[in-house]
Amino acid sequence: VQLQASGGGVVQPGGSLRLSCAASGSIIRIRDMGWYRQAPGKARELVARITSGGSTTYADSVKGRFTSSRDNAKTTIDLQMNSLKPEDTAVYYCNAVATSTAGYESWYWGPGTLVTVSS
Repeated sequence: VQLQASGGGVVQPGGSLRLSCAASGSIIRIRDMGWYRQAPGKARELVARITSGGSTTYADSVKGRFTSSRDNAKTTIDLQMNSLKPEDTAVYYCNAVATSTAGYESWYWGPGTLVTVSS
């Protein structure tokens, strides 16, 4: 299972960015998909997560500013980030909990995309 994300970049405070991630490979089923981020010197943290049933969880720090959506048929997940703040600067990682043709469920990670919020 491979995850490929796109959409990172540099934006001014108050601006917007949209991240997209697509899963591919020998996938039988994807249970959850989500976004995590890791700022310099900090631990990786959950940003948003969507279950296969459509239930979404957001970190308190992004509620009301970020919106995540998932297309189960296309095994993709997006993250619309509005009203960005300097503290949102981090490497953002796409995540999927998926069962591959190997027959067991695992956590998969994309390579990360850098989001920098700076004036």
